[in-house]
Amino acid sequence: MGSEPYFDPEVRAALETSPRLGTVDADSIDKVRANRLLLNEQVPLSAVVERTNITVPGPPGGADIRLRVHKRVGLEGPQPCLYWIHGGGFVLGAPEQDDLRFDRWCARHDMIGIGVQYRLAPEDPYPAGLDDCYAGLKWVKEHGQDLGVDIDHVGIGGPSGGGGLAAGLGLMVRDRAEMDIDYQMLIYPMIDDTRSGVTAGWDVPIWDRDSNTYGWSSYLGDKFGTDDVSPYAAAARATELSGLPSTYIMVGSLDAFADEDIDYATRLNHAGVPVELHLYPGAPHGFEGFAPDAAVSRQARRDINDWLARMLAR
Repeated sequence: MGSEPYFDPEVRAALETSPRLGTVDADSIDKVRANRLLLNEQVPLSAVVERTNITVPGPPGGADIRLRVHKRVGLEGPQPCLYWIHGGGFVLGAPEQDDLRFDRWCARHDMIGIGVQYRLAPEDPYPAGLDDCYAGLKWVKEHGQDLGVDIDHVGIGGPSGGGGLAAGLGLMVRDRAEMDIDYQMLIYPMIDDTRSGVTAGWDVPIWDRDSNTYGWSSYLGDKFGTDDVSPYAAAARATELSGLPSTYIMVGSLDAFADEDIDYATRLNHAGVPVELHLYPGAPHGFEGFAPDAAVSRQARRDINDWLARMLAR
């Protein structure tokens, strides 16, 4: 029997014809950022959902932040909201990269999506990005009714590095007790700076070991590689998980984050948190994005939509 991790054949075939991200490091970061922005501009969007950028106050002592609001045209009355943190390993990305995601979700679920533009590392290491996310969420909870948001029904979420920020944000919201959130949707979240799981050492596509090291070292700065890392920065370090809201976690079995995400879901369950974990066989990081027609990607979208619909209906 072979010892190589299983790789879904449909996803593998799609990856072979897709542009490769390559290793993200200090030498490539500027080029990768520029390429990601170009990809955002090429995504075809519908006229069913309108997208509006607004500027709101940032954290104390910080600059204002941008929120990108997604709402179905003609939608009236207070509606539940999903506050979203874009992915990019703490070093890449912008809210626009989730326009297509919210085109689908807002049209299907009659919800309002709000993405936050947070400061990126290494220029602005922890806690800058998380502080921006918290400030944006607090503004939505206090003023979102002006956008048509039902401020009593707001969840948070994000993919990859954004999922890691969302996990840290969930802990921070619980501990500061200034507001409540309904749920957290963590899409293959990046939560373990120690990178000690077996899958974190695999030679995986999309977000490889060197990119992972660069993302964490950029985000943590002088704290990287030490024991002095806050659980708000790396949620896998949290020892007390009780009191968190209903949580959805999905990850592919070929993702470097698989072990840390499975472990986090297990510990949430032990802490009495309602948690739903989905592990997709042979799927690497970001699989549903670059291989949307693969059976495993279609299943992932069905699972997300089913769970999201239940959360929004509560």
